Amino acid sequence: LLLSNHTEVRGFVFQGFSNFREHQLILFAVFLTLYLLTLAGNVIIVTIIRVDHHLHTPMYFFLSVLSTSETCYSLVIIPRMLSGLVGLSQPISLAGCATQMFFFITLAINNCFLLTAMGYDRYVAICNPLRYTVIMNKRVCVQLVGGACGIGLIVATTQVTSVFRLPFCATKVAHFFCDIRPVMKLSCVDTSVNETLTVIISVLVILVPMGLVFISYVLIVSTILKIPSARGRKKAFATCASHLTVVVVHYGCASVAYLKPKSENTRDQDQLISVTYTVITPLLNPVVYTLRNKEVKDALLRAAGRKFS
Repeated sequence: LLLSNHTEVRGFVFQGFSNFREHQLILFAVFLTLYLLTLAGNVIIVTIIRVDHHLHTPMYFFLSVLSTSETCYSLVIIPRMLSGLVGLSQPISLAGCATQMFFFITLAINNCFLLTAMGYDRYVAICNPLRYTVIMNKRVCVQLVGGACGIGLIVATTQVTSVFRLPFCATKVAHFFCDIRPVMKLSCVDTSVNETLTVIISVLVILVPMGLVFISYVLIVSTILKIPSARGRKKAFATCASHLTVVVVHYGCASVAYLKPKSENTRDQDQLISVTYTVITPLLNPVVYTLRNKEVKDALLRAAGRKFS
């Protein structure tokens, strides 16, 4: 739908998964299940970290913040997507779209930098264990979380302001939420400046944290390899395995979604990538940390034991 006068565009309509019309109920059931598992898993992780004093360490403080952030992130996108799949999709106002984009960008970038903070925490724990409690004190942990959130807020404000200054001529968003590129495509004017800004920001907020995590792990691995006992090496690797798994999937999805050339993928492929990082990535924390992490498993068993005793 093209409108003759761009000032008339008051809101947008999501086209969502209209290409998968005959499979929409199956998609609804799958995404709803994943969404409920994400909420339950992240709530359990945050609760168990708060309740169990064995987990009152910087690593689990960061994990609980990440789980909270991932939960909010899925709340911003998935409920509206689910309602669209069962035909209850409502148009979204410009203000509503800008709000959704703002929170999506803030939380996505916050998660990227929280993973970096967790990488730094693992680096200090393994490469400088004797000074760990001094270096990773409460103030430092709060500052790292504040920094991650602050970067998210600054970038989101910049991006949303630049996108919603554009005049819009079309109303159909070829996506299931207000992501940057699908909304920019609805503009009446040339958006190459905005697209360049988006690419620069994407490179900075994905590759910089990715690079920092990579450096942390190069130093971690070189330290672990110097540990004389095989048991010691195995224990040191085990403390990093969960974080590394989450990092690889998280940054991998973000890179494919935002660092690929613009015309490389079809709309269906773009949506598939988006589903991976909006539906599957938030589920990753609880799954990885409860299945791979002995301390969290032990804490869950202690909590279950207290309940049934």
